[in-house]
Amino acid sequence: MFPARVRVLCAHIVLALSLIVLSMGVNFADSVNTKERTVTKVAEGVYVIRHKDSPDGNVNGNTTVIIGDKEVFVVDSCFQLSAAAEDIAQIRQWTDKPVRYLVITHFHNDHNMGNGLYKAAFPAITIIAHTDTKRDMYRTPTTRDRFVQYIAVREQRLKTGKGADGKPLTETQIADTAKSLAGKKLVFEELKNFVYEPPSLTFDSELNIDIGNREVQVKHLGRGATSGDAIVYLSKEKILIAGDLVTHPVLFTYDGYPSEWIHTLERLAQLDAVTIVPGHGEVLHDKEFIYLSRDLLKSAVEQVMARISRLTSTAEHPSLEEVQKGVDLTPFRQKFAGEDQDSLEAFDAAAAALVKVVYKEAMHNN
Repeated sequence: MFPARVRVLCAHIVLALSLIVLSMGVNFADSVNTKERTVTKVAEGVYVIRHKDSPDGNVNGNTTVIIGDKEVFVVDSCFQLSAAAEDIAQIRQWTDKPVRYLVITHFHNDHNMGNGLYKAAFPAITIIAHTDTKRDMYRTPTTRDRFVQYIAVREQRLKTGKGADGKPLTETQIADTAKSLAGKKLVFEELKNFVYEPPSLTFDSELNIDIGNREVQVKHLGRGATSGDAIVYLSKEKILIAGDLVTHPVLFTYDGYPSEWIHTLERLAQLDAVTIVPGHGEVLHDKEFIYLSRDLLKSAVEQVMARISRLTSTAEHPSLEEVQKGVDLTPFRQKFAGEDQDSLEAFDAAAAALVKVVYKEAMHNN
C-alpha cells in the first residue's frame, strides 16, 4: 500500500494526463460513423453543423454557418437534400438575414449536393469555389441515373446471391446488400428534387469578403485532397474551416496529391487558429491532428518512394503489390482511430488507399 501523499501525487498526475489527452486534437470519442445531427456554436454567430450519415451509408460533409451584420456566409451544402433543407430552416431560425455566399470547399458531392436548395431559397446567392473545383464538378455530377444503376446492381446481387466476383454472398453480405439497397432507394427518392447548381464565382488564390463587421477569407493553399481545395479563415475569431484537407478521426486518403498535401497542411498550420473545423468529424481545438495527418502522409510518401527506388534497381516499373510489401503505416493506426472498431477499420482502408495513391502519383511523375 502506497503512503497517502504518494497516492495523492499519483492522483494529480492522472488528472494532469487526463487533461492533456482531452486537450489534444485527437479525440477518441469521435468515430467515422455519424449517427446524429449536432450543432456546435464555435463563436458568436458562427455554427458548425455535423450531419448524420446518409441512409445509403454515404457521408455528409460538415456545414459551417457564419452570420454577419448584413449577410450570411455558408461553407459546404452537404450531400443529402433533406439534411441541406434542415440546415436552411435552421439558418432562418437563427437570423432573418439572407445567405449571400456559399463556398464549396472541393468537388466531392458530399459537400455540394445541396447547392440547388440554397439557390432556390436565396436567389441572390453567390456560390464560390476554386477554378479547379468548378471544372471537376462539371466532370462528375451526381444524377438520378447513377442511383438507378446502384439500385439495379444490388437488386441483381440479391436475386442471384452472388457478388461482383461471382462468388456466393455470405449471410452477412446479403444483409449488408439489402440494407444498402434500402438506403439507396431512400436517397433516390430525395433526388427527385435535385438540381445541379455549379459555382457562379471562381477564384485561384484568395478572396476576402465582408458580410457586415465580419471579414471572411477564402484561400487556396495548395493541392491536397483535390486540386481545388478551398479553406475559409476568420482571422479575428481564429477559426479555420479546412474542408477535406482535414477529416477526423481518420484522414480521407482515397484520392488527391499526397506529396503536395504535406506542404499544404504545413501552410494550413501556420494560420493563427484555435478552432479548426474539419470537412468531417468533430470540431478540433488545436493543431495536433493537422500535424498527425501531415506525418502520416509524409511517412507514406517516404516509404513508397524508398521502396520504388530500391525495386527499380532490378525492375524498371515495380508493381503496386511489390511496393505495398515494403510500406507499414500501422504505427499511426491507434493514433488516429483509438479503440473505436469502425474507425480502426476505416483507417486500415484509408491507409491501403493512401499507398495506392502515392504509388500512382510517383509513377505519373516518373
